[in-house]
Amino acid sequence: MKSIFRYSACVVWFLCVSVNAFSQLAVNPQKAGFSPKRLQRIDTVINEYISNGWINGAVAIVYRNGVPAYYKAFGYDDMEKRKFMQLNQIFRIASMSKAIVSAGVMMLYEEGKFLLDDPIGKYLPAFQNQKVIDLFNEKDTTYTTKAANRQVTIRDLLTHTAGIGYPQIGDEVANALYAKAGLHIGLDTYDPASLADKMKTLGSLPLLNQPGEKWCYGLNTDLLGYLIEVISGKTLAAFLEERLFHPLEMSDTYFYLPKEKQSRLATQYTEDSTGKLKPVYDYISFNGKLYVDFPLANSTYYSGGGGLCSTAKDYAAFLQMLLNKGVYKGYSLLSSSAVRLMTMNQTGNIALGHNRFGLGFEIVTERGAARGPLNEGSYSWAGAFNTTFWVDPGERLSAQLLLQILPTSHGDIHDKFKVLVYQAIEGL
Repeated sequence: MKSIFRYSACVVWFLCVSVNAFSQLAVNPQKAGFSPKRLQRIDTVINEYISNGWINGAVAIVYRNGVPAYYKAFGYDDMEKRKFMQLNQIFRIASMSKAIVSAGVMMLYEEGKFLLDDPIGKYLPAFQNQKVIDLFNEKDTTYTTKAANRQVTIRDLLTHTAGIGYPQIGDEVANALYAKAGLHIGLDTYDPASLADKMKTLGSLPLLNQPGEKWCYGLNTDLLGYLIEVISGKTLAAFLEERLFHPLEMSDTYFYLPKEKQSRLATQYTEDSTGKLKPVYDYISFNGKLYVDFPLANSTYYSGGGGLCSTAKDYAAFLQMLLNKGVYKGYSLLSSSAVRLMTMNQTGNIALGHNRFGLGFEIVTERGAARGPLNEGSYSWAGAFNTTFWVDPGERLSAQLLLQILPTSHGDIHDKFKVLVYQAIEGL
């Protein structure tokens, strides 16, 4: 009995203790304007979720005023194997990839390669003369079309207002339309087709609504990744490595992990019918189906909308560059003008709940700020496997909470994390 108690006590100590000693970041809560005592409330809540069996583990990181204020790993990467979560754990960041690819698009925009309101068909001929779906027959998936009021622009793609949806997670029309054409969400990496092949197929299909009519989450950023390939003459992976990952020192960010780093890929967990967590090995679970684990594959499909994997530390460097108006360690990757465009309302009155959308981010409005701790003008997004980030320029703050569970009944931990970060601020 004593040995069991000692083991449990050691686990609790590991979960609760600061792991800054293992970090390459000089964490300094006071210098960043945080109360160390109040920051410990984050530990309490995350450990509560772990002890209740709601999550297996997590990595959390917070920066303020350019200073790392909080950086901890909690719980287990693999509960069954008693493998603890590590600070350098590599996560499938899924749709957090979108912000990175959007930044890549803006780099080419700043080089005069195109204008944001240029039709995408000007550069990708498969997207010329697009139609909009009119009547859809659910029984045999046939449809009629009507003319688009205007052409889809690059800005439409960046704001998800192009009328392009997602297979597998869209509505019935989108699911049927894209499945029939062999399009996927970017997880089917065993498919030998290239990004170019799939995007040309997408161009042959009708839009789900008129361009600029409404917000429609979809393969927009995958298409932007293909635009980067066409304009730059490089694969999306090569372009991002050269233009973003290398200068930002993001040495653990990839579409497909090299073998020597695959052991650090976070174990994906899912919930069974009773809500109990169970691991998924070798494959990933998505919408009740199993797919080849995409970071472990070797494919030519680089999904700009959801194919990247990364660490908290790597992604924090990207967010710090944005907070610094495009500059990282004295090196200018983007202009302040580009960052301003990316992080302001670009959808007018087209709402995303209480908020709006910029060029790759959700933008907090005055109404959105009234619902929680994030200030107006903050920008954020998340990934399907329960990774999330936000940036608050007013507080000079960025934060991430990275899990690896899909689905989860306890996603409210992300909203609680936001509250816990802000309640700990005590200085300018």
